Amino acid sequence: MWFTGLSGSGKSTIATRVHEALVRGGTDVEYIDGDALREVFPTTGFTRAEREEHLRRTGYMASRLAAHGVTVVASFVSPYRASRDFVRGLCPAFLEVYVDTPLEECERRDVKGLYARARRGEIQHFTGIDDPYEPPEHPELTLDTRALSVEQGVARVLERLGGQS
Repeated sequence: MWFTGLSGSGKSTIATRVHEALVRGGTDVEYIDGDALREVFPTTGFTRAEREEHLRRTGYMASRLAAHGVTVVASFVSPYRASRDFVRGLCPAFLEVYVDTPLEECERRDVKGLYARARRGEIQHFTGIDDPYEPPEHPELTLDTRALSVEQGVARVLERLGGQS
């Protein structure tokens, strides 16, 4: 499962809860979060080339886990279609979950103040401000977090997976 959407969209919150539900259900599952992975590899940059390289590596790691029977829940902004398509090509059971939350709503929710810093020019290559986000064209699942609660979003993902909880 590859959760994608703008910073503040709710993707990590929903992905974390999906992961927890799968663990409770006895699924062999691993959660990979973009922010957590960047803490491990702090020199990973935010240019297009650096983001694409980061996602290719992550996608490869996810594909190896999946090849050994581990369900992978990944949460990354992953702003470029080409990067997500690359990961899709590595993972035969790829499920793209687009957490579709408008920029204005993400900015309103911004507890870390990242959007404000990006608008002031303090953060470069910030997706949605001075770097593009290319929405998925055909995701397996789209979640509009303005209309859905976290619990409803989680339920939709689990339903799409076949009712695992």
